Amino acid sequence: MLTAWSRLFPCTIYSAPTIYRSQPYRAIHRSSKAILLQRTTLKHFKTMTTNVPASTKRFKDDHPSTGSSEGVKIGTHDGIFHCDEVLACFMLQQLPRYASAQIIRTRDMAKLDECDIVVDVGAKFDREHHRYDHHQGEFNETLKSLRPEMSVKWDIRLSSAGLVYTYFGEEVIKQILKDKLDMEPTVECLRAIYAKVYDGLISEIDAIDNGVPMFEGGEPRYNISTHLSARVGAFNSRWDEPTPAPGCLERFEKAKAYVGLEFVDKVTYYACSWWPARDIVSKALANRLALHESGEILELEKPCPWKEHLYQLEQEQKLVGTPKYVIYCNKEHDWRVICVPVQPSSFVCRKFLAKAWCGVRDENLVRVSGIAGSNFCHQTGFIGGNKTREGALKMAIASLTAPNEA
Repeated sequence: MLTAWSRLFPCTIYSAPTIYRSQPYRAIHRSSKAILLQRTTLKHFKTMTTNVPASTKRFKDDHPSTGSSEGVKIGTHDGIFHCDEVLACFMLQQLPRYASAQIIRTRDMAKLDECDIVVDVGAKFDREHHRYDHHQGEFNETLKSLRPEMSVKWDIRLSSAGLVYTYFGEEVIKQILKDKLDMEPTVECLRAIYAKVYDGLISEIDAIDNGVPMFEGGEPRYNISTHLSARVGAFNSRWDEPTPAPGCLERFEKAKAYVGLEFVDKVTYYACSWWPARDIVSKALANRLALHESGEILELEKPCPWKEHLYQLEQEQKLVGTPKYVIYCNKEHDWRVICVPVQPSSFVCRKFLAKAWCGVRDENLVRVSGIAGSNFCHQTGFIGGNKTREGALKMAIASLTAPNEA
């Protein structure tokens, strides 16, 4: 009898490159990954070599060989697999020295000792000998503790994915951008993408694999934005299906290719879309006094992901907390006024729009505000709209001096 996965994937698939050539697999993922497939040509995950960036050479023995990866072995545990070791293996195989490495899934220490690098098994974290397990009781490392020079905020205990990302992440990102986009990121861009990928993907996987509570106090310690750990779990055999034969990698490889799509999508999005938005925000911040004497209103030349860039630029320019509102043209005759939140994912804002406007629309809003073209204000007051640039700016200016309570 066919299992659910064999019906879903009627061909036998043993490698990431093969899975992308499978017509049924591409069809299934076309709707969820259309943007990535259009943005980049998903060729074989590894075909090129790369010069090692100077920043990665600080890690001892990261580059044992510049030759072929044939004969190299990556060890991990057998049985049920999880997102962290699947992603760890994927990331390693983006690097030329591990591109053709054989994945050995076992708990036999004699076999693991023969592997060039071992992840998520072995009860040992030994950077020098490339052993990256996190299950031992004495292990409490975080990205912050292992990379203090990064000045990051994260104190989430690392999983095997986080350990591999800590030491290999920048090189993996650089290689993916070269292979997929023929792009060479600047040092500043690379470091920003490295931090953003950890924040937007790796930290979630680390936290879930280690059972880290999301809340300790009022603010979340991390965000769950992908649910990738749960999705990877579905690639394992169900309880009522036959246990895969020892050494069978079919399901593991399917999961690895699936995780790879997510990882590559994150990297290419942050490089091609998120990072370029920094220049737009920087210009808006530079022009804030020309827009209004208070310096508390910014105008973006086009809609873009602006919040995290604003917070970073504020820190750099010692302007933390100064901007209160951002205006931009959403489309013709449609301008937005957005309140700057206290943090990116929060709806608590530094200064809301005028309280008397909240939940009011169209002619009623024009009457209450006295500003022509006003057409909506959200019930909570975090966003409003106007038909013109002048009207949007007037809404922001009026809200600066409006009392917090009507």
